[in-house]
Amino acid sequence: MEHHPDMRASDADRQEVVDRLRSALDEGRLKIDEYLERMSSAYQAVTYGDLAPLCADLPETAPPARREAGPPAPSPAAQPPAAAARHGAFASLPGPLKVVWTIWFTAVSINVVVWVLVSATTAHLVYPWPVWVAGPWGAALLGISAGAAASRRGRQPAAPRLPAGDD
Repeated sequence: MEHHPDMRASDADRQEVVDRLRSALDEGRLKIDEYLERMSSAYQAVTYGDLAPLCADLPETAPPARREAGPPAPSPAAQPPAAAARHGAFASLPGPLKVVWTIWFTAVSINVVVWVLVSATTAHLVYPWPVWVAGPWGAALLGISAGAAASRRGRQPAAPRLPAGDD
């Protein structure tokens, strides 16, 4: 990447940088806000020169061994809907949406636990107010996630058509 800083970067190059940033986040080298900022910059990068500074202060990691022969493994986006469903809808979401869903789940879980504790300590069932915490935010996230999933399905390359045979 550093040899040609003016060369345009591909989507795969940007994703490689984001994957490296994600590894640095998992290792504790980056904080979540710094990761989100760098990830945003990576997706907006145009050239290798734009990508290089995003990982300049991170140690090199050994790239995974690439297979020499055989067809490339299909990406999750290229898998049939049944196979994608087996991996779960959450797995196909963009990273920022996964973070927001995790925050939503955590907030709802805390509210449900508090509601259960209050109901248990007062010895009667208290109005289920966590529904008002979970409902509107969850509905909005569901709509955004459905839109993102539909957008990703729309960007998938069309399957190559085989020429019609004269049978």
